[in-house]
Amino acid sequence: MEPRILAACSPGEVRVAAVDGETLLDVAIHRPGAPDGVGDLHRGRVVAKMPALAGSFVRLADEDGFMPDNEGGDASEGTVLGVRVTRAAQGGKGPRLSARLTAAEAAQVGAGPPALLRRGPHAAERLAALYPDADVLVDDSPLFVALRPALGARLSLVARAFDDALDAEFAALAEQECDLPGGARMSIHPTPALTAIDVDLGAGTSARGSKTRMHEGANRAAIPEIARQIRLRNLAGPILVDLAGLSAKRRAALGPAFAEALATDPRHPRFLGFSALGLAEILRPRVHPPLHEVFAGPHAAGLRALRKLAAEIAANPARPPALAAAPAVVAALEADTTALADLARRAGRALILRPDPTLAPLGWRILE
Repeated sequence: MEPRILAACSPGEVRVAAVDGETLLDVAIHRPGAPDGVGDLHRGRVVAKMPALAGSFVRLADEDGFMPDNEGGDASEGTVLGVRVTRAAQGGKGPRLSARLTAAEAAQVGAGPPALLRRGPHAAERLAALYPDADVLVDDSPLFVALRPALGARLSLVARAFDDALDAEFAALAEQECDLPGGARMSIHPTPALTAIDVDLGAGTSARGSKTRMHEGANRAAIPEIARQIRLRNLAGPILVDLAGLSAKRRAALGPAFAEALATDPRHPRFLGFSALGLAEILRPRVHPPLHEVFAGPHAAGLRALRKLAAEIAANPARPPALAAAPAVVAALEADTTALADLARRAGRALILRPDPTLAPLGWRILE
């Protein structure tokens, strides 16, 4: 069966999945009211050369980004130039930039103050580029019209892009733990410096036989799913994997299995070997934010509430579009005018949004 790209639309958000039969291959999330900026084309101005950092800070329309010298950063302070965002902002740091543009991009730059010239590709277009023979199915007419120039005959409009099983599998990517083959489990612990993955074999070693051999077999069987979860969740930067039940010396024999499992990842992660503590070390480039960041915070909570409310309105068009939410969630939704306008389009009237300080910090409830 050929892979397909499925785009499920809800107010302020498009969840995109590449699937092959029942197997989830890749995911992405597009939020038009809060895009991550990757691929955006800007006219910027160099505001500070930083020799110690081997780069320059470039003023954009709404923030400053960093351009390494090896990405065309030899321009002097005050120079106006075109730049493309190559990595989303993270941890209070601005986006990573490149001045290496195509001829068509350079022709758009012109003169003037810093400005956003063109948005980067939609998440559905990114996954469609990874799977050039895949059909693309979307369940929203405005998105169908917007994507038609880029995707042409590959694009189809459907009533519902995600079924219940895919909805559940997508939602499970927000969880800290997930199952591995043979009854094992992995738990994922992001920190500002790295992501730690702990493997618990659990019932995966309950059979009789050599304990060491069983542990090695269970860990080896888990490695492809560990690599798949890293890719699906878009984990990035340093990643440490603590396998279970093996000495550091015996873990080293699993290095080729890690390298093979990571080889098909389009981000080209590198397996660096095992540390003295027996931790598998992986370095995966960061471009778009990992899912645990995308799913976190008041804006994500508000979009989940709008998705639920939109589904209820679709099932019962007479129900009022009314929502109570924690003040931070209300503020985040009010800042996302795209999401609120999309909900109003679906409901036929504007959302009634009420702050409720008695709710949990990210809490919300649909009002009758």
